[in-house]
Amino acid sequence: MSADKHLQSWQERFEMAEAMQPLLGKLYRNQGVEVVLYGKPLLNASTIEIIKSHRLVSKHVGYKLRLRESFPFVEALSKLAVKQCKVDIGKLAIKYWRENADVNGIEAYMSQELATAIDHNDQEKPRDVVLYGFGRIGRLLARLLIERTGVSNKLRLRAIVLRGGRKGDLEKRASLLRRDSVHGPFNGSVEVDEENNAIIANGTYIQVIYANSPDEIDYTSHGINDALVVDNTGIWKDEDGLGLHLKSTGATKVLLTAPAKGSIKNIVYGVNESDILPEDTIVSAASCTTNAITPVLKAVNDKYGIENGHVETIHSYTNDQNLIDNYHSADRRGRSAPLNMVITETGAAKAVSKALPVLEGKLTGNAIRVPTPNVSMAIISLNLHHETNKEEMNDYLRNIALHSDLQNQVDFTESTEIVSSDLVGSRYAGVIDSQATIANDKRAILYVWYDNEFGYSCQVVGVMQKMLGLNYQSLPLV
Repeated sequence: MSADKHLQSWQERFEMAEAMQPLLGKLYRNQGVEVVLYGKPLLNASTIEIIKSHRLVSKHVGYKLRLRESFPFVEALSKLAVKQCKVDIGKLAIKYWRENADVNGIEAYMSQELATAIDHNDQEKPRDVVLYGFGRIGRLLARLLIERTGVSNKLRLRAIVLRGGRKGDLEKRASLLRRDSVHGPFNGSVEVDEENNAIIANGTYIQVIYANSPDEIDYTSHGINDALVVDNTGIWKDEDGLGLHLKSTGATKVLLTAPAKGSIKNIVYGVNESDILPEDTIVSAASCTTNAITPVLKAVNDKYGIENGHVETIHSYTNDQNLIDNYHSADRRGRSAPLNMVITETGAAKAVSKALPVLEGKLTGNAIRVPTPNVSMAIISLNLHHETNKEEMNDYLRNIALHSDLQNQVDFTESTEIVSSDLVGSRYAGVIDSQATIANDKRAILYVWYDNEFGYSCQVVGVMQKMLGLNYQSLPLV
């Protein structure tokens, strides 16, 4: 291909991606349809990101998916009365072209594949969400909720609750939402309404409430009713503490973004969210590590059976550690986080059994905090009931990532060059590094990357939807 033809091909792809963007936006904002391409979100994606996501399809199926092959499916989707779902346009297109196309045409094919979401009885009313605490997870949850802004959005971020309220606090909070050293700038506009103590982000009006205790707030005075309060502080972890939220007028459910104590259900979305009952008022979304490893462990146990194992977490440092050496109540955590690897404990391995009881007593775990600000890795060493090898194990896990009920939790990479910073912004609970897989006889060692901030926050949003009874199916069905 000549140089001119390369440029012409690029221009055609660029223009096709540009034409796709307004259709993707309208589908989400008007119909609640989120379009992905082999798991990669296209909502709010740039033209370059859309082009790159098409190139990655070849790594999954062995051949390219061209934009001119996928664009007709986006067009057809925009004409269907599909509502409140996630649609993988890449899988639909590949299936269509691989099977030599449906004789009835693309629109008929799409109508058949998406039948369960067409004319969906969209009677679910929008629900109010309050973020109690605005740290690392709180701000990422805000970004995820705000990016879904639109008339069809069912999760409405209505308020943020903070302690303090000193002069300049509101602007500083808004600034932390605008800019993030790890995740980059906020995709949109953030304004401050000092007079009314509010932040307006991409048209979303967010009331900022200052309070010293969860039980002293009247949310209804701000027009907030029947709200789900997402506690990001980690201060309260049992029913007595978290139950304080329910004493506030206008709050009816509480979700903790940390492991809970006592009988509170620990939920890993994609694994045991069916355990959430309508009458449950307090639920935990477990930890980032538990979310990363449980889907993979479930997949492995389903096929090979797990006799026992050990999980070693190589975890980025967190705000709980010290910047420089100073007193800390926990062992070793007082030493400088950016300068040291720090051995510490993790309850993630044992916590797996709360979401996956079949593994009760079968796993041990430990953790090493390392001098990186985000993205961690779990090294899972397992003794299995059945024999396997590296190729077979990787083939199985690749299929899990692409064509199973865990496809929204588990990602799979074959890259020989990937490093931790490449996974910043990953929306998956965990990403299997297939190049590092070791498997022989009844032994397997799996390496699972995870964005312990953003990937975990995506899991939390799933639990929020389930708690509020919001049904959001993924299509095509596996």
